[in-house]
Amino acid sequence: MSIDRRNFFRVLGVTGMSFALGKQSIANPEKKEDIEFSGILYDSTRCEGCQSCEWACAEANGLPEPEDYPEVGVIRTTNEQRRTVINAYDTSKGEVYVKRQCMHCNQPACTAACLTRAMEKHHEGPVTWDGDKCMGCRYCMVSCPFDMPKFEYHSSNPEIVKCTMCFERLKEGGVPACVENCPAEAMMFGKRRDLIAEARRRIQENPDRYVDHIYGEYEAGGTSFLYLSPVPFEELGFKTNIRSKSYPELSKGFLYSVPTIFVLWPMMLLGIQDATKNKNSKTEDHESE
Repeated sequence: MSIDRRNFFRVLGVTGMSFALGKQSIANPEKKEDIEFSGILYDSTRCEGCQSCEWACAEANGLPEPEDYPEVGVIRTTNEQRRTVINAYDTSKGEVYVKRQCMHCNQPACTAACLTRAMEKHHEGPVTWDGDKCMGCRYCMVSCPFDMPKFEYHSSNPEIVKCTMCFERLKEGGVPACVENCPAEAMMFGKRRDLIAEARRRIQENPDRYVDHIYGEYEAGGTSFLYLSPVPFEELGFKTNIRSKSYPELSKGFLYSVPTIFVLWPMMLLGIQDATKNKNSKTEDHESE
């Protein structure tokens, strides 16, 4: 899963040089909101809870078939064996189904927290993980406001697992498997700007059917996965206290003021790792005596 020590320090050296040469290139990055990302609009008023998206996702990613099903009162979560789930909620307008997966933020907290750029936001829209670059710190898991990256704790070669919006399919001109296999057409794939326009059109033409809120338009600085709902999103288990400003923006001032954290913190992590290994080794030697 993780990069070897030589490659890690090479990446670390480049990072250190970037800060030594100045802040301009970091302070003025290419603004993600200026890029025309692709995304998915999910309309929960159309979802029938059939789990076709879950089955399609499992098949596309070589994962186990879903064994459980949406049930009111039971919250199913994504994990290392399923990248998307459908949950059922008893709301003020009856039973409503909701699909959950990575939100593919415009300015992801996970990519900002990743010191080796193993997490990457692509111009096509998806946020993906590269095991060849990962150092195993799992900062991406801690930083995600939606709690989406998952770790394969029981694997001998663990990976970070989450929805990739079927990035490989997108590069070949296709669409995400979940979108392609939804019989109720609850999902629409396209450019984010067009999806927001479509969502606003539906809200305007059917004000009694939808709440006037597109979840993901502004949450966490905007996301590539957008939601429409017939009820307030808190009734569907969504975090409604998510800031509208991107999380990397919130931490930028602190990181600029102490740039050495990018160099010293990873070194400290490796030091702790080595110390732990040495301690365990000494303990085992002592026990063997």
